[in-house]
Amino acid sequence: MLEFLGSAWWLVVSLGILVTFHEFGHYWVARRCGVKVLRFSVGFGSALWKRVARDGTEYRIAAIPLGGYVKMLDEREADVAPAEAPRAFNRQSVWKRIAIVIAGPAANLLLCFVLLWAMFVVGRPDYAPALGGTSGIAAQSGLRAGDRILAVGDRETPTWMELQMALLPPALDHADVPLRVADREGAERTLALRLSALPADFDQRQAIQAIGLVPRHLTLPADIGRVMPDSAAWGTLAEGDRVTAIDGRPVERFQDIGPLVQALGERGGDAMVEVTRDGARHGFLLAPREITAEDGTRRWVLGIEPPQATTLPPKDALQRYGPIDAVPAAFKEVGHQTAQLFGMLARAFSGRLAIENTVAGPLTIARATHAYANQGVAWYLTILALLSLSLAILNLLPIPLLDGGHLLYYLIELVKGSPLSERAMVAGQYVGLALLACLMGLAFHNDIIQLVR
Repeated sequence: MLEFLGSAWWLVVSLGILVTFHEFGHYWVARRCGVKVLRFSVGFGSALWKRVARDGTEYRIAAIPLGGYVKMLDEREADVAPAEAPRAFNRQSVWKRIAIVIAGPAANLLLCFVLLWAMFVVGRPDYAPALGGTSGIAAQSGLRAGDRILAVGDRETPTWMELQMALLPPALDHADVPLRVADREGAERTLALRLSALPADFDQRQAIQAIGLVPRHLTLPADIGRVMPDSAAWGTLAEGDRVTAIDGRPVERFQDIGPLVQALGERGGDAMVEVTRDGARHGFLLAPREITAEDGTRRWVLGIEPPQATTLPPKDALQRYGPIDAVPAAFKEVGHQTAQLFGMLARAFSGRLAIENTVAGPLTIARATHAYANQGVAWYLTILALLSLSLAILNLLPIPLLDGGHLLYYLIELVKGSPLSERAMVAGQYVGLALLACLMGLAFHNDIIQLVR
């Protein structure tokens, strides 16, 4: 219940900030273009507080805090006195109307930059992009436990989150990508990560796992937390033992045990399992047993489980800049994230991005904002900046009812030399409603899929 309430709270706060800032962009430019603004509302519904300024604009705070809106004088919506007609929105030149409409997405773009600048100044703590182990494609490409991935292509990866974000696009494209890597001693090398070998149907939400990267901060020590009754290890190994080697091959982490046991089971026979217990080294001859997993697959096991981890280790990386250096860093990040979002849109239309990963619904956004906010101010600024950028790009889509749809009307007006007919605009509104309904349906569908999973 607390998680639900927290998610709902952060969703309301986030949408309130983003949509209000978006509408303020329309309001600010409209005022400077000579358009009369009838109302600027923070929230929807009945007014909790309102004040009418000398110029006739009503400012209000409404009961439903999910954004806001700006109402301008417009002859298409109500009768306008002849003296006020020059200040009506519909009487403005096409260039002024374009400026007013584009101001909303521009405000969100500016907000994205400011939020990222603040995030860099505050400093975002994270984990270092260090590997605790590798398997599959990562191991075949030459990555090893203890490696630190410094860059993916030409993008620096100072933190684990940056590494994940840098690897996702080439993973979706099944494109090999160069990595700059430093080993435990600090020696750097370059290698090619063979993402073209990823299966066509890999889980796109778990790209890091599909590649075979195990982060150091999620690496479990090779300690035994529990021995399963009547298993191969029952009565021999004990809780608290640390496995150091299996069949002469060293074990550094609990994740190393599974592949070694599989190889031992396929070979057949006993093998020496070495452990440390109370500071002393011991060796036991054990033979794994084959079991059938819940998914029907068969595998070899010793019958041991790791301790139940309760907390993650402290974060060991910090992404921070001074106030001056944060300016170009924020500009660069806005450009990079914009390219990433347009790239994701292109992948969605081409089918390279799974439909359940295309559009996030309100439940997914609420859970994400809650999770980010729980990690601190810098993380919340990060998710708010990404949402602000997404809102700007979404509103620029050429769909009637969105800002991009209005821009499309005005561009057509520039080309043909006269406004679109009322009939064409009404038809466009219906098309826009249908497209938005489909978009909302897809968002809720994705929410349900995520909840089921």
